[in-house]
Amino acid sequence: MIGELITAILPLSSDDGAIWLLAAGPAGGVATYWAVHRYYRNTDKSHHFERDTIIEGQPVQGGEDKVGHISKTRDSGIDGDNSGNFRQRVQRVQ
Repeated sequence: MIGELITAILPLSSDDGAIWLLAAGPAGGVATYWAVHRYYRNTDKSHHFERDTIIEGQPVQGGEDKVGHISKTRDSGIDGDNSGNFRQRVQRVQ
């Protein structure tokens, strides 16, 4: 039985066009996977971040003046606040 199967497959494998066509599918899949992996990983274009982007530290520049400080406000609420009036905030759907 196995001998008959082998003799049936051998004439099919003698046609080189069919073998190349069958091999093109997996080879194309591997090539596509490799190309996408290289595109997104950029392994051939990587650099050492710490070495290539060295910046010397400098002292902080600026003053210590406070700007825009609001203190001792008497009105802690907002004008027109309707948080206490639930019926005004939430309207019934008609």
